[in-house]
Amino acid sequence: MDLTERIRRRQRRGGNRAVVLNYEPINPVAHVEEPTGRGPILERVLDYLDPVFEGSLPGDAYLWGPAGSGKSAIVTALFDRLGVVTVQSRTVIHTTTRAQPVELPRFVYVNAREAATEFQFYHALLDGLTETDVPQKGVSTSELRGRLEDRLRSTPGTVVAVDHVDEPRSLSPDSVLESLADLDGPLSTVLVGRSPPGDLGIPEQTNEIEVPAYSQQVLIDILMTRGSAGLARDALGHAQARRIASWARGNAHDALSALFGAAELADSRGAERIREPDVDGGIEAVPQPCVSLGIVLTLPENRQRVLRELLAIDDADRESVTTTTDAIAASPTVDLSSGTVKRFLYELAESGVVERVTADQPSGHGRPPSRVEPRFPTLVFERLYDLRSDQ
Repeated sequence: MDLTERIRRRQRRGGNRAVVLNYEPINPVAHVEEPTGRGPILERVLDYLDPVFEGSLPGDAYLWGPAGSGKSAIVTALFDRLGVVTVQSRTVIHTTTRAQPVELPRFVYVNAREAATEFQFYHALLDGLTETDVPQKGVSTSELRGRLEDRLRSTPGTVVAVDHVDEPRSLSPDSVLESLADLDGPLSTVLVGRSPPGDLGIPEQTNEIEVPAYSQQVLIDILMTRGSAGLARDALGHAQARRIASWARGNAHDALSALFGAAELADSRGAERIREPDVDGGIEAVPQPCVSLGIVLTLPENRQRVLRELLAIDDADRESVTTTTDAIAASPTVDLSSGTVKRFLYELAESGVVERVTADQPSGHGRPPSRVEPRFPTLVFERLYDLRSDQ
């Protein structure tokens, strides 16, 4: 705990004490510098990367495991740290087997959720390799690729981690590997996804690193550690963390989403601690199965605005897609026609962010209407969206 956090906790003592001191530690899409309970997996990834410390690049790798198992946390933490070493030391090190200094490669992390086209992928990769701004407009894909190749040739090598490669809106593993194969420059690729290697057609020579789901005890530790950093003292009890961890079944995203929601409910009623009804509400606000909040937060702003209004409308306006559409389009904060809102809702349903559920038909006549239900952590999305809008 840093000094600022210690002072903040002292300020919260006494009257008007809030449960939530800092949303960032309990944010399910925020990663920490040191992932809890993942030491052995970090060692396996470092074993794979061992050749870079001797002046050569490793082969390609595929890191995979179930949702919420900490894959992104592992890769981002490790690549961020290696990236800092690269910049600070200019990556020149001496080894026991080489008389000459070794220059480490560059390490770049690309979120495939934000790079769904070849242009976006090349842009993200070049942006990770240069300190200057990379143009978003007025440049073709081939020109961007040329700039990227110039940059790649000026480095001793690059290890690229491409996360979320097996999601519908992301580039497929084949597309990523084809895009990288076209580049002239020394590269190694670490693909990150949920699906088993055989389901994606990952090449046999690829190094496979499996990340299992969290054990219940490790998940409790994550909740207590991050709760301690973001919530008031004693706001979260160990029994509550154990209950959330048991419900989440090894999924840290869902567990943190439930904790965030419980803390938000406790905070909204002016309580000093999270109570059992808050835990109930936090869990209820995380539908099962649950779409990752990271997917929702990378949607275009107009889609996110529609989702925020979906959560704000009355239950009576959720009886059918038509009533929901009209209620959202009527909001003064939504500058979209009813036809556009309905199209967005259908697109979001197709991608799984929301679900069309057949509504009850009391009369029993005619085709029953369908209503739209969110499939993502609602309380977390509401708060994060509103916080961003207030900035």
